[in-house]
Amino acid sequence: MSGIAHHLVKRGLDATHEQYRSGSFAQDAGDKKPFGHPHAVAAALVITGVAWFFAANAISYIYGGVVATLTMIETPTATAFRVDPAAEPEEADAPLLSADEKKSNTIPELELFYVKTKPITSKIRTTIKHLKAEAGPWSRFRGLQVALVYHFVHHMLFQLLTALFGGALISQSFAAVFAAVILCRLQMLWTHVVISTPSEKKWYRRFPTLDQGKKILLPTAVWALAEQAAICIPITLFQVFDLEGYFANPSGFKDLPEMQQKSVALASFAVLASGLLTAVLVVFPANVALKRVQASLLSEENDTIVPFDRTFGGKVQPELVGGKGVVSMLDAWKTFDWAARFRLVKLYAKIAAIQLSTSVFFVMLAVAEVRMINGDYILY
Repeated sequence: MSGIAHHLVKRGLDATHEQYRSGSFAQDAGDKKPFGHPHAVAAALVITGVAWFFAANAISYIYGGVVATLTMIETPTATAFRVDPAAEPEEADAPLLSADEKKSNTIPELELFYVKTKPITSKIRTTIKHLKAEAGPWSRFRGLQVALVYHFVHHMLFQLLTALFGGALISQSFAAVFAAVILCRLQMLWTHVVISTPSEKKWYRRFPTLDQGKKILLPTAVWALAEQAAICIPITLFQVFDLEGYFANPSGFKDLPEMQQKSVALASFAVLASGLLTAVLVVFPANVALKRVQASLLSEENDTIVPFDRTFGGKVQPELVGGKGVVSMLDAWKTFDWAARFRLVKLYAKIAAIQLSTSVFFVMLAVAEVRMINGDYILY
């Protein structure tokens, strides 16, 4: 979403510069008037674009990062309720029984009922409220320092590797996967900081060990390959169907024969569908499994900020008793039940709606700013 914001703001600034250079602002096709306040418009668009950039990234980090990760690892707890059956009335011959017999006959059988509590992450509002209560008002940005370091180092590694191996699509995919695998411990550190209760240790003193890093090499590689597949498959189909010319010159689409228009539309739909299906069927499970594998390696001295079953239903045994101490990717996904999957999908739908409404707001704000600064002038 931040990329879209950058693109729209850049287009607005380019258009502003072009109109300023040509010195024209029109109210209608036959009435040319000088451009009103080009510098004021440019300043307003830049400020609005920067605000949009930070708002979109804050939404993405808080809801798509912190809240989504807590949703992936939370295990709803169950509360036991004891129900005492009503005492049966004494029989007519009860006085004839001894005291011990009466006692043995009147002991009721207890019944236990287990009721699952509602997950904390069932709603965004309850999750944020819980974070504030447990870790303070800035807890929604927990792990931000680690995230900034990770993305900066990942970007530098990616740029270095693409410079070495070239800028082809396959080279870029390899560079992205390799950088993610190299930084797997740093990524796991972010997950541990997000899901654990506040610690007195600084984040850089909580680095996972090399042995823990080895255990997540494969899950990290699978997740990174899944993400690259979601990018490369649509791009490859876009090139195979030779759609670049149609998107570069959309006006020429109307001049095509009807059969060719349908073919282009069908090919475009196939490109979009391939990316969406790959994201849902491949990236989504890989991301959930990776986060849960990382969470299984959280140190015993750290408590989680939401309820979390470290045994994953008995599938994980501590190393002290001869177990591996880590859940497999397959078990991590299987123990993430359908209720939790639906909860996470619903969260992503809410995030998309929030991002869309935020984008609409800032676009309308930018248009209103231009109109307020330049009156009734219309930018062409």
